[in-house]
Amino acid sequence: MSATPLARLRAEPPHPLQWLLALLCLVLALPVLSIASSWLSFDATARETLAHQLDTVLPGYALASLQLTLPVALGVAVVGGGAAALVTLLRFPGRGVMEWALLLPLAMPAYVLAYVYTDTLQSSGPLQVWLRARTGATGALWPDIRSTGGAVVLFILTLYPYVYLLTRTALTERGAVLMEAARLLGAGPWRRLTEVALPMARPALAAGVALALMETLADYGVGAYFGLNTFTTGIYKAWLSFGDRHAAAQLATVLLLVVGVLVWLERRAQSRLRFSTSRGPGSSPEARPVQLQGAAAWAALAACLLPVLLGFLLPVALLLRLVTLEALHGEFGLPWERFGQWAWASLRLSGLAALAAAGMALLLAFASRLRPHPLLGAGVRVVSLGYAVPGAVIAIGLLLPSGWAQQRWPDSQIGTLLTSTSLGLVYAYLVRFSAVALQSVEAGYARLPGSLDETARMLGAGNARILGRIHLPLLHRTVLAAALLVFVDVMKELPATLALRPFNSDTLAIIASQLARDERLAEAALPSLALVVVGLAPVILLSRAMRRGDSLAT
Repeated sequence: MSATPLARLRAEPPHPLQWLLALLCLVLALPVLSIASSWLSFDATARETLAHQLDTVLPGYALASLQLTLPVALGVAVVGGGAAALVTLLRFPGRGVMEWALLLPLAMPAYVLAYVYTDTLQSSGPLQVWLRARTGATGALWPDIRSTGGAVVLFILTLYPYVYLLTRTALTERGAVLMEAARLLGAGPWRRLTEVALPMARPALAAGVALALMETLADYGVGAYFGLNTFTTGIYKAWLSFGDRHAAAQLATVLLLVVGVLVWLERRAQSRLRFSTSRGPGSSPEARPVQLQGAAAWAALAACLLPVLLGFLLPVALLLRLVTLEALHGEFGLPWERFGQWAWASLRLSGLAALAAAGMALLLAFASRLRPHPLLGAGVRVVSLGYAVPGAVIAIGLLLPSGWAQQRWPDSQIGTLLTSTSLGLVYAYLVRFSAVALQSVEAGYARLPGSLDETARMLGAGNARILGRIHLPLLHRTVLAAALLVFVDVMKELPATLALRPFNSDTLAIIASQLARDERLAEAALPSLALVVVGLAPVILLSRAMRRGDSLAT
């Protein structure tokens, strides 16, 4: 009896390219493996460190992270899910603009928002000074924004687009159709919303909330600037301030476990989206969004406009104001020469990481299409999880083995190679952001029929020619989009860059953070504004993709 196709596939040895790519995936998994392996040497010193942390800082880190993440989860669900329901199920003035404008806060890093609003709302800021001059009041007029509550608001404003994007996609597919069917069956507006729309969008809502929480837990810029004792800030204190690698590894492990749970929840929610987003038998002309009139229409517009105003339009206006004031009234004006150096360092690192990530993603997707194999499939899954690993964990995962190797072989210069050159940084970026490129390229390959490869092979084309002459021309836009997404993510990345950057190679993100910590917020405005402008690129890509999807749906 002949073997089944699956059995024959498993019996075939991997292609040499698949071996090479699987080895590359293993290399990208080393930071996480090094964190996990640190527990293998759980000696008396490590036990003492863990006991000390349990008695002192660990409960505080857990409580601070919980106080941050729970309100953020609720906030992004309400703001993102509510905005998605409004623009998908209802029709009101400005709805077409709001559909893409609600994505704009994605371009605003949370730490940049923290710098802008701190400068504006603090007791010595222009708003409180103006109000005290007009009202005669004294002292602070409201609580300091540099608090857990202030951080919650900032994270909600910058992370709700994750929930909005996924929920809107789910509702666009069948929301109007099912809402119209419920109306014909006699269900009122509130019942249609609570018993039809919300249950259908629940998996997308859960997936978006999980993504937002991963970003919240991975944040370092807001937590460090506001003085919050979260797990991420605790990791950096343990390593950089106290030099305790055991404490840093243990905290990184706890954070990694929490993120792992969120990844599982997000994947579980994503797997259920096929039930909520499977398209029905065509969208009927009668299944249109409900038209709002009068005050209800303007209230819907205001509800959509508020997060865009607070999360993007107002911060950009305040950044432009700070840049203008620094240019006109600063002691030395705008530091264009130094800005060029910072921008070049950011562009160079981002470009290298983007090219490497896009190239590796293309080869991984091609090798998987060439001949699927469990070995390569496991490697692809490892790379796909990289985006969920916080930058602080990746940094510690690189510093631990490099420190051990440097102690074992003092003349090897391994530690210097990873911490004093751009190699360590690009490596960390690939671990963190290769998943972004891989997801984009795999989506592009899903649109290419397998008959293309079969026809090319019948004409005698080899693998290299198929990739270079057929796949790459058809996928060049997808590969460029993947590289652009990685480029923008690297430009904004802060935790890993802070720990691994070489000397005299400060990026825009690093210099903005340092200037803000030194209370030189006006000087931090220029690099911060540059980061926001660069961050608009993926927002434009997403908005164009959404418009194409809407045109296909109709």
